[in-house]
Amino acid sequence: MGAAKAVVLQSTDVELVAAAQKGDYDAFEVLVERHQDRVYRLAYGFVQSASDAEDVTQETFLSVFTHLATFRASSAPASWIHRITANHALMRLRARRRRPVMSIEDRPSAWNDDGKVWIVPPGDWAQTPDDALLSRELGQRIESAVDKLPESYRVVLLMRDVEGLSSEEVASALGVTIATVKNRLHRSRLFVRDELEGYFRL
Repeated sequence: MGAAKAVVLQSTDVELVAAAQKGDYDAFEVLVERHQDRVYRLAYGFVQSASDAEDVTQETFLSVFTHLATFRASSAPASWIHRITANHALMRLRARRRRPVMSIEDRPSAWNDDGKVWIVPPGDWAQTPDDALLSRELGQRIESAVDKLPESYRVVLLMRDVEGLSSEEVASALGVTIATVKNRLHRSRLFVRDELEGYFRL
């Protein structure tokens, strides 16, 4: 690794974008390397297909490169990249037949949740042995439950609770209000917990 590349690796995202805007390809390459895994996971959360997610990832970084001049340092590069990812993923979804989705708007919930905790609730579930929580079976059940969510809810859950994005970043990427993000996140968490309730009572 050259000295110049080593210096670039220590740069912030804003510095990388600024350097890439001036034609520094090494800076752009580091920016891609830094964000490509998260972009892929986010894309997969939308399209639910490895090949489509790979395509969306490529399209995202092509758009990032093409539109470098439009980036303004007043916003976070990560949020900008996530918004581009969401746009490309949504365009791909619109171009193909959407799968049937179920509504969770009127689904009753036995959980009294303030929307601020993750899938595993307090109480009896907290006593579940670590080996059960980490088991492949549980992982598959969680994945299956999340996959049942309508697209707009599933994506919010993945962006917030898996990718760790803030409500503001998710709202910006999806073009919705922060209140909408919080509402969808709350309903998604309740739905997944209801789906998993039977598993922990076996």
